Amino acid sequence: MLSVILSGLLVLPAAPTTTPTPATIDAVVEQYRERTGLPGVAVAVTRGTTVVHAAGYGHAPGGEPISAHTPMAVASVSKSFTALAVMQLVERGRIRLDDPVRAHLPEFTMADPRADRITIRRLLDQTSGMSDTTHRSFSGPRVHTLREAVAAMRGSTLAADPGTRWEYHNPNFQLAARLVEVVGGVPFAEHLRREVFAPLGMRDSSTADTERDLPPTARGHLVVLGVPVALPEPPAFGNGSGGVLSSAHDMAAWLVMQNSGGTPVATPETIAATHSAAPGSYALGWFVGTTPAGARLVDHGGDLFTSTAYQALLPESGHGIAVMANTGTRHGDAEALGRRLVDLLEGRQPAPANDPYRVVDAVLLGSAVAVAVLSVRGVARARRWAARRPRWATARLLLLPLPLVLAATVHRVVGYLYRGRDVAWLQVAYLYPTFVVALLVAAVGGVAVLAARLLARRGQRGASTTTE
Repeated sequence: MLSVILSGLLVLPAAPTTTPTPATIDAVVEQYRERTGLPGVAVAVTRGTTVVHAAGYGHAPGGEPISAHTPMAVASVSKSFTALAVMQLVERGRIRLDDPVRAHLPEFTMADPRADRITIRRLLDQTSGMSDTTHRSFSGPRVHTLREAVAAMRGSTLAADPGTRWEYHNPNFQLAARLVEVVGGVPFAEHLRREVFAPLGMRDSSTADTERDLPPTARGHLVVLGVPVALPEPPAFGNGSGGVLSSAHDMAAWLVMQNSGGTPVATPETIAATHSAAPGSYALGWFVGTTPAGARLVDHGGDLFTSTAYQALLPESGHGIAVMANTGTRHGDAEALGRRLVDLLEGRQPAPANDPYRVVDAVLLGSAVAVAVLSVRGVARARRWAARRPRWATARLLLLPLPLVLAATVHRVVGYLYRGRDVAWLQVAYLYPTFVVALLVAAVGGVAVLAARLLARRGQRGASTTTE
């Protein structure tokens, strides 16, 4: 039965006992796009060895229509690919998960003797002890290759003993990818091409080292006031942790492999190991949890600043879902749409989508205009202010540069609020564009008013001296 869109709400059959049709999936996706302004997205839904639907919707930033074969960024979904590459070497007896990383990668050193105890498993389950708080991979010096990424760790320390604390840290998987290069003897991108992409028929898939390597179709947008704005991805290195590019067609093949026991790239035991988390909720490149209905869920999201991705496996029903959206992490469209598709597969009516940032954007931009008007007024009346010499004038002047101080350090504040995650200044502008606009207007306005008042007061004093 096809979905019916009535009064802006998606009406679905109650508790379906079979996999939804492609038309029903299309209806969910199109309703989400209509209500959020999502410009482009690719979706794959599988069940067991069957591809239920793989399709593209909308357009890329350059206007190209997105199809089932359009390469898009999968961001941190890439971690499951890196974990599989490592596990392939484990299958072949080249390495063991509980081997120290340095046993196979002597170039890996840190300014902390505990790093010698980091095992390969600890990289893949994110319990290495490495942390954004002690190694700044975004705001530190730029790197361009996996070798450089490992070399950049030499001066860093651990935040915890290996194996004692879970912390999401992208360099764990960059280090794992470099290990694959050194042990396997070929570049990481070549390993994925030979050992994963080619056997699975993933002809649209490849890897990227930095944002400069993203093809036009893998770039994305910010959305302001509901309007998508195409922008380049901020500078960053991401191979191993977030560099895979893929399409709906190829992600369908990846999901089928995951749900059918690994053939032809790994054994069922290897795939099961990557999906098994003990004792926490992070396995080897995958999160493990439950759906709203209580079914087992193996999934992972991926966030760039102009695009997002999401993949999910429902082992009990054999379903798989992949979504790649060309809007950034601020909106989280890929996971939001993916969760609605999980609802669809489990017989629930997907909740109507909305864009909560439209009102926030309007308020912040309106505030920026108001601050700009007040700043111009403050500059124009600087002489009148100096002539009156109001009480507490000096104290009030000290408040004027505070927005500039906050603007200069806002990335540190955001990093603290994100529990110590490393965030570069430009990335904050992508995360909260209208807030940053309002903050910069306040910073410029505050400095302008401060300068005008100081000059006016100096002029007043000069005039008084001359008169005397």
